[in-house]
Amino acid sequence: MTLQREEDAARDRTSAVFSRPRETASEAETQAVGAELAPRLSPGDVVALYGDLGAGKTQLVKGICAALGVDPTLVSSPTFTIVQEYTGRTGPLYHIDAYRIADPAEFFELGYEEYFYGEGLCFVEWPERVEALLPPHTLRLRLTHAGGDRRRIEPMAPPR
Repeated sequence: MTLQREEDAARDRTSAVFSRPRETASEAETQAVGAELAPRLSPGDVVALYGDLGAGKTQLVKGICAALGVDPTLVSSPTFTIVQEYTGRTGPLYHIDAYRIADPAEFFELGYEEYFYGEGLCFVEWPERVEALLPPHTLRLRLTHAGGDRRRIEPMAPPR
């Protein structure tokens, strides 16, 4: 498959998985959106979560993980560990925070291929830091502050 066809397939898959923007008004609502998203994800999927600090990225992952059988109290931002690994009903779940990755070469040292091309489900916070390494099949979601406790979650196209 050509790169363009893979990107088109990723765009179609993102639309199928997350077809319309959603707004939430609490952490619990953001987690509920994650729980709704979980059954549409498959082992091998990579989900890139774009958004500022406090936009709800970890809360969305917490909801997905809970729906896949992970105790939500175990799910936290992997800011300092870079990668958190959980075991869900469908297999391994990898939660990556690339914020502290200064250069994509550092990501090579972590063995990123296992996470991006393995059998697990992978979530990447701050994917901008490793954009060049994201697989073409990556599902991309942007989370933004919408005032007060409200958050907006929307699908986005791969960068060109």
